[in-house]
Amino acid sequence: NLEGYIVEIGVPEASKAVGQTIRDLQELAEENDVMILGLVRAGKRLPGRALRNQIRKGDLMGLEAGPKALESFATALKLSYSRAEKHTGPLAGTLKMVEAAVPAESRIVGRSAHDLRLLYRHGIMLLGVSRQGKPFRQRVRKLVIKPGDVLLLMGNSDQIDGVINWLEVMPLAPRGLQVTQHDKAWLAISLFTIAIILASLGIVYLPIALSACVVLYVALKVISLQQLYESIQWPVIVLLGSLIPIGAALEKSGGTALIAEAIVDFTQGWPAVGVLALLMVVTMTLSDVLNNVATVLVAAPIAVDIAKKLEVNPDAMLMAVAVAASCAFLSPIGHKNNTIIMGPGGYRFGDYWRMGLPLELLIIAVSIPLILFFWPL
Repeated sequence: NLEGYIVEIGVPEASKAVGQTIRDLQELAEENDVMILGLVRAGKRLPGRALRNQIRKGDLMGLEAGPKALESFATALKLSYSRAEKHTGPLAGTLKMVEAAVPAESRIVGRSAHDLRLLYRHGIMLLGVSRQGKPFRQRVRKLVIKPGDVLLLMGNSDQIDGVINWLEVMPLAPRGLQVTQHDKAWLAISLFTIAIILASLGIVYLPIALSACVVLYVALKVISLQQLYESIQWPVIVLLGSLIPIGAALEKSGGTALIAEAIVDFTQGWPAVGVLALLMVVTMTLSDVLNNVATVLVAAPIAVDIAKKLEVNPDAMLMAVAVAASCAFLSPIGHKNNTIIMGPGGYRFGDYWRMGLPLELLIIAVSIPLILFFWPL
């Protein structure tokens, strides 16, 4: 049962739980799918579930929860997984949470985390134990581990894999478990805000400011080098590197100018509204393979030339180009936002058509009447 870990979690001075009773926290616990089992104070477990005992700074709360529910509950009450200096403070290492099954031949079988000095010698904390849904009242760190137990371990990301190998336990498939480190959260937000402000004021070029921010994240241990490497979407990088020269070649070879001439020839005898609609369709298509700035630079002169030949208001044509160039919904390469979400979302090229095509048709249907109302031909 990987959603039924028995966990002990600390109550620091800044926690919202201080001064409340376990009964007061029951509603929040139910919302987060957490069961509060009791309190540990001064190394001793209080009798029963201690429902009426007031929670104090330094207490440990006994919980039964899955990793994600535990993280949600801990964040809501500002609870602390560990009081060890190596796990706290803005300069502590990046923490990682791992689930591991205990085979019969494991080093920890028949012993406890306290026996192995797991935290003090190796910097790894045994957060919780899942024993096939069976409850136990012993302290988690003093619980004698049995074959078949599932351990919830937490430690610095650059150490935990080595300790797992040393313990001879089997790590389970990652489930995207995150450890919120509140000290580092404010540091990360502050660095990012400074980078954006410097770029907004024109003091530093945006790519340089953001790159420097990432370097500081690694230097100050907000993230580890491994996390940095794993978070880079390499297929997206290769895709962009391949398509940028294709777009440049399309512009420099005169391919876009050829399209403009074809529009003028194809729409001879059409009403101006029809030409306006076709111009939007062509501009949207270009925007799906070029970035929106390049699309406007190419399509705007075409729009002005068409307006002159039709002797209509060029403002309407230019506004159609401006709207259509911002509607790159049919491909992952038309806009960087489309490209960025492709990897994390697991999208394929064809997925963009399913939502993008109806959306573009809706924009054309709404935009043309509004453009004609505000900028009559």
